[in-house]
Amino acid sequence: MASLAWLFDCLDQQIFILVRKDALKHLLPPTMDASQVGAYSGYATSIFMIGWATGGLIFGSVGDWFGRAKTLTLTVLIYSICTGLSAFSTGWIDFAIYRFITGLGVGGVFGLAVTLVADSLPARSRTGALGLLQALSAVGNISSGLIYLLVTSLSKREVIASNMSWKVMFLVGALPAFLCVFLQMKMKEPEAWVKARKEGKVTGVKFGSYAELFGNPVLRWNALFGMLLCVAGIIGVWGIGFFAPDLVRDVITNNLTQQEIAKQKATIDVSATGAQPTGAQPTDAQPAVIELPKDVKARIADEASTLVAYNGILQNIGAFFGMMTFTYIAQSIGRRNAFAMAFIAAMIATVGYFQMFNSPWHLWMSSVMGFFQMALFAGFAIYLPELFPLRLRSTGTSFCYNVGRYVAASGPITLGLLALSLAAKAKSTTEKIDAFRDACSYMSVIFLIGLIAVYFLPETKDKPLPE
Repeated sequence: MASLAWLFDCLDQQIFILVRKDALKHLLPPTMDASQVGAYSGYATSIFMIGWATGGLIFGSVGDWFGRAKTLTLTVLIYSICTGLSAFSTGWIDFAIYRFITGLGVGGVFGLAVTLVADSLPARSRTGALGLLQALSAVGNISSGLIYLLVTSLSKREVIASNMSWKVMFLVGALPAFLCVFLQMKMKEPEAWVKARKEGKVTGVKFGSYAELFGNPVLRWNALFGMLLCVAGIIGVWGIGFFAPDLVRDVITNNLTQQEIAKQKATIDVSATGAQPTGAQPTDAQPAVIELPKDVKARIADEASTLVAYNGILQNIGAFFGMMTFTYIAQSIGRRNAFAMAFIAAMIATVGYFQMFNSPWHLWMSSVMGFFQMALFAGFAIYLPELFPLRLRSTGTSFCYNVGRYVAASGPITLGLLALSLAAKAKSTTEKIDAFRDACSYMSVIFLIGLIAVYFLPETKDKPLPE
């Protein structure tokens, strides 16, 4: 049930990533250009992440005090309902509000799901189970890509109006999570937590207390550096990696547009001179002269949207295998060494992707970036519960994984502002795309923060959970 809660959580996250630009195109004034819509896409993502961080703070503590299973059910209910309500947004403001509240629920799920599994399973099974729980998040992400392809196909056949596709995505995404709540209502609390909570009431030990977490020097150290560890990975994915669909859409649209303009130019040359087409490539100035027909523009947009969905699926197939590989490496050579390798590889893969992606034939690169970026997240699921005692396990895990999102929320905004600044100096579509590439590449140095943080944290391989 913990894995299902996180799987559907990630499905809803990915749906937001896939349709946020389409949604904002309809919710923002039509006078805004693509760069401005992209900037608002970053703002919406940051608002979502601020809600995520706030929910992590609140529900992580509540989970230690009130119970992991009960609180997990509540958080799933919150994010599923508000994902559905996002479909009824009428403007930018209410859309942002729904994303914030969705973030509250989403933020609570990870820490609760991870501690629920950590407290329920024996030590010999814990590492593999937590790595698999995180890897199954990729299944949720892949499912969202498949849903997107289905909805896009129905839109092309006019079964669904084109301006309703993003609304349908949010409604479909909310349904499985909402149904999951009814199964979770029968879920029991881990025996270890029930016993400890009962004894704690007698002895006066505090559960879910931030004063306890930061009052203990060892736990405070683990919490602060664990947070930095997560900040690097979270900004890397949410501030950079999950903007890959924007690059794919822009590159594919530009490529197809240039091809169509070349055809139009060749036709004009032939009709004007009677000569054979010279095969000259179009310049960036030509799109302003040659206006493509609406049906051609629509076909280009449809093809780009389809490839964006395939990009997400490939990215998450790579993520699944990356997380399972990290789990194996962490079991073999230790958590710290596995993190060090993963942070370096993630930085190289991210810069390589954003600098080298140029055509549909490069979609395989999405799997490579997904493999290395998301491998880190299996480490978070495995490692964070091993840093905190049972009475503070959900609190500490949620603090590290989610509170860092207050810092990480600056990632999409920074990327949006950096891309806008670089794009303002650009004179063509190609130069604007290159500006976006450079912005993502500059921000990839964030992975080095994780590389530094991991050396200030303890090795926990083969050690029992602190109690």
